[in-house]
Amino acid sequence: MARGSPTALALGPGYLYAGALGRVEPTDLVTTWVTVDAGWVALGYTDVGSEFDYQLNTAAVDVAEELDPISNAPTGRVASVTFNLSQLTATNLKLALNGGVITTGTGIVTIEPPDLGTEVRTMLGYESEDHTERWVWRQCLQTGQMKIVRAKGAANATIATVFSLEKPATGSRLFKAVLQTPLRS
Repeated sequence: MARGSPTALALGPGYLYAGALGRVEPTDLVTTWVTVDAGWVALGYTDVGSEFDYQLNTAAVDVAEELDPISNAPTGRVASVTFNLSQLTATNLKLALNGGVITTGTGIVTIEPPDLGTEVRTMLGYESEDHTERWVWRQCLQTGQMKIVRAKGAANATIATVFSLEKPATGSRLFKAVLQTPLRS
């Protein structure tokens, strides 16, 4: 007999959204992002979805009378989200560069990165292609290596980016997930 729940499978790419810090966040899976808050900008598809990393750092609590730690105390968290943006646009490049200057002219668009120290933090939103989950990362800064990956043949060019999560000034938590019920477990 097969084990597991086929309805708990999460498959494929999704859609990426960006907005200035403090955007209103979705509370359901059906209201469109721009209806929730007109400040959300649709950036297009992600190549293979996203990778969300969350790490809780701990330190052992030792006492003189014991050889083994009596507890493990949390000392901090590190979280990041990685995407391969499938649409090579000036807006997506500006997001991947943490800001910058876009200039349009007759038939051309140029983009230049921001000056050091003027980088812009952003909110990111992700929706799975099957519309069963939405994620909001409340304050992000692209801290990894931004790469434009081009492959031979029919493979599309992508903008590979890594965003580190920061605690928003509003005191909110780092992120929120809205998942279709029954809750995947």
